[in-house]
Amino acid sequence: MEENNTKKSKKTIIIVSVILVILIIAGIIAWYIISNMDKNKPDEVLYSYIECLKNKDYEGMYTLLSDSTKARVDKDTYIARNKNIYEGIEAVNIEINDLVYDKENKSIDYDMSFDTLAGEINLSNTVTFDRQDDNKYYLNWYSSLIFPSLDEEEKVRVYSTSGSRGDILDRNGKVLATNRDDGKREYPYGEAAAHLVGYIRGISKEELETHKGEGYTESSLIGKTGLELAFEDKLRGKNGSGIYIVDSDENVVETIAETDVEDGEDVKTTIDIELQQNIFDEFDGDNGFSVAMNPKTGEILAMVSFPSFDSNNFITGFTDEEWNELSSDEDTPMFARFESTWAPGSSFKPVTGAIGLTTDSFTASENFGTSGLSWQKDSSWGDYKVTTLTTYSGAANLRNALIYSDNIYFAKAAIKIGADTFAEQLNKILFNEKIDFPLSMTASQYSEGDNFSSEVQLADSGYGQGQVLVNPLHMASIYSAFVNDGNMIKPIIEYNDETEYLVENAFSKDAAEEIRDDLIQVVENSNGTGHEAQISGITIAGKTGTAELKASKEDNGEELGWFNSIVISDDEDEQLLTINMVENVENRGGSHYLLPKVRNIIQDYVK
Repeated sequence: MEENNTKKSKKTIIIVSVILVILIIAGIIAWYIISNMDKNKPDEVLYSYIECLKNKDYEGMYTLLSDSTKARVDKDTYIARNKNIYEGIEAVNIEINDLVYDKENKSIDYDMSFDTLAGEINLSNTVTFDRQDDNKYYLNWYSSLIFPSLDEEEKVRVYSTSGSRGDILDRNGKVLATNRDDGKREYPYGEAAAHLVGYIRGISKEELETHKGEGYTESSLIGKTGLELAFEDKLRGKNGSGIYIVDSDENVVETIAETDVEDGEDVKTTIDIELQQNIFDEFDGDNGFSVAMNPKTGEILAMVSFPSFDSNNFITGFTDEEWNELSSDEDTPMFARFESTWAPGSSFKPVTGAIGLTTDSFTASENFGTSGLSWQKDSSWGDYKVTTLTTYSGAANLRNALIYSDNIYFAKAAIKIGADTFAEQLNKILFNEKIDFPLSMTASQYSEGDNFSSEVQLADSGYGQGQVLVNPLHMASIYSAFVNDGNMIKPIIEYNDETEYLVENAFSKDAAEEIRDDLIQVVENSNGTGHEAQISGITIAGKTGTAELKASKEDNGEELGWFNSIVISDDEDEQLLTINMVENVENRGGSHYLLPKVRNIIQDYVK
């Protein structure tokens, strides 16, 4: 028994010993393998090197170089050479691809591409590596890694000739934006045309990425707002640039990249700068906008936003104090008001009337009945009532409702039209859709949802309240239908663009003519809300509007004053439609505040 136990014990010891020997041998082999494994790979080193280059981390690039390279090139010399060349040629969007590793020669063939001030550069190159005592690979650097043919004693030279930016001109050839003799942009009409013309500034990183491959560089100027932005592609001049390798005597050894200089095109607009200036002067000191258009051709004659700023300051530069004052001004002088949407108030009533007639929801002569100064359809409206400012003795028909600006009539009109039909017709005339125009215009809306949420909202929308918001350029196109047999003209701002309709048959011809004739009476009738705008010898169709911006009927909120006008004439030189709005007209006569100003503008234009 004892002998058997001894045998078993010896056998166990032998087995354990064998296992230990195997484990030791395996550990030694594993240690040997691990200690001799590559701690990095050549392609990883190259990718890290290029990533540092993209980030302009030249010190990081230097840490990836082999000891033999560092023995040849000190850190400061290396950094200076790479920084001066890559930043001098404005290298961006640097990429490498198609890597082929030669293990025997410890080298990688690769393709490289990047954009420069002289265009895109594509090259093929080879880089070698040293594997050093820490078992890591390090890159062997020579100047040829920048450009394959670049020797250590040679230099890279860059030249750039600026292409002139085109001028922006008004319809009569007057300069709205041009270049001074020292090349700087100049805006002769300053504040009067700032929002319209816009300004240029240095390109941003985001814009550079957006316009990748279009010839822009980090030093490019680009249109930021207004016409400078809208016509950037035409206006911009393309620089002529060259990248060369030269020897110690400055002789050109090789041309790396080269582009020819191209001057930008002039852009002639439909703007009448004298009218633009007159409008700005007339409304100087107010907050609001004015859009003037030829209703027969769609040519935009003026687009004014006030208060304003001077575009020239973006060229000459602001002091910190000047910029803080401009950017923090509560009147928001940099806000282009004509690009936004606004509550139209009673200036929207002709739209409701035209839709009602076009859809046969009522006739122009139909008497809706008198309702005093307040009205509600029935008790389902609760305490809510539509109010109006004036009673009148005549029939509550379309013409009188427009002459006296009767809110109650147009609330009833909207209900007669019906929510679905009203929404359908407003969509037809491009509500909820941006207008095709070089400047970006906010889309008009009749509701924050897809339709009217209640009968009260529908009624309020009929006289331009509720959730109705209208863009002034869109409003100009709608009003043009009243003198174009019901067709909405397409607004244009580039001279010689063809005249076309934005919406054909927006309203019936009969409806358009009725609204036109009624709007003439708004001005000519002594009881008309626009009578103060009457000018002897000139026929004007017009509509006032006072939009109340308040959360409830009980609030005393801000009021927007509107007056939209159309000169009715067969003379091509007298065609003028204006859409005008001034903020904060409460306690200043409401929309009546605008009438003498618009009258002066029309009188000066028609003469």
